Amino acid sequence: MPVGADLIVAYLGAEYAVFGEPELVLRIGEASKALDELLEAEGADTAAYVTAANPHGRRAGTAENVLATTALLEAQREAGYACFAGEGRDPQGEWPAEPSVLVVGIARTEAEVLGRSYDQNAIVFVEKGKAPELVLLAAQD
Repeated sequence: MPVGADLIVAYLGAEYAVFGEPELVLRIGEASKALDELLEAEGADTAAYVTAANPHGRRAGTAENVLATTALLEAQREAGYACFAGEGRDPQGEWPAEPSVLVVGIARTEAEVLGRSYDQNAIVFVEKGKAPELVLLAAQD
């Protein structure tokens, strides 16, 4: 299903929070020293911010989103990745926060496959020393 321009704009403007003390907030196109430090501490050069919530950009129920996110988190931990829980946020408050996971050390191609396996329109991919990048997984309108 094609992704409309309005949804892409929303993804580009979203805040991608990683829970912790202090909380880490990623923004597309903005490098993050704190994220680079997290990657360094984990011995990784890459990470992907992925959600299993709201497949195809359509709102799903809370219980469905929690179950999908739990499955995502458990599968990535079983695969040997360090994972950090978080949530994608709409700074305008028009869309409820989406439970999400930062998967540390995952390669870009594997992250894209992961996002597609949960019917996601996009993921956020990060390389140490660079700004987070929105990676569209679905065709655009």
